Amino acid sequence: MFTVRKILAEDVPILAAMAKQTFYDTFKDTCGETDMQEFLVAYFAEHVLAKEVADEACHYFFAEADGVPVGYLLFMEDDSSFPEMNKWRSIELKRIYILKEWQGKGVAQTLMEYFLDHALAHGYKAAWLGVWENNTRAQKFYEKYGFEDSGHTHDFPIGSTAQTDRWFWKFL
Repeated sequence: MFTVRKILAEDVPILAAMAKQTFYDTFKDTCGETDMQEFLVAYFAEHVLAKEVADEACHYFFAEADGVPVGYLLFMEDDSSFPEMNKWRSIELKRIYILKEWQGKGVAQTLMEYFLDHALAHGYKAAWLGVWENNTRAQKFYEKYGFEDSGHTHDFPIGSTAQTDRWFWKFL
């Protein structure tokens, strides 16, 4: 039902709009509006995303329904923010976001399966991700795919609003 394709440089305006909207929809009630708007500009401005899309280490993909992007995925081999993972060849699922109107329709599953297939096909021994400690819906989704809470946490502030993410991991 959904196809997955690599995000290209010409897709950055669509990615930026989707990234801002999905992050806002997910976390708008967790911080003040000023903190949120500053975060969106800092992390999802077109020039920021264009640099990431051009970086060969960043793997960005859209999930599409009839050729229209409805969600996106970002993963990369980077254990700098969770050094515990350098014990294994690991890959981080950095973002998986779905437009609100497409949630619950299998888009996230399509992207997760794509990510895990990539990890297995490329010989990774572990996959990991950060998830907000109060996002139980996302935690349950990740647990469905065999991710477990590692017991490790990290700060993930949105502006001046302190927040904590839990590191989840899965051994492949």
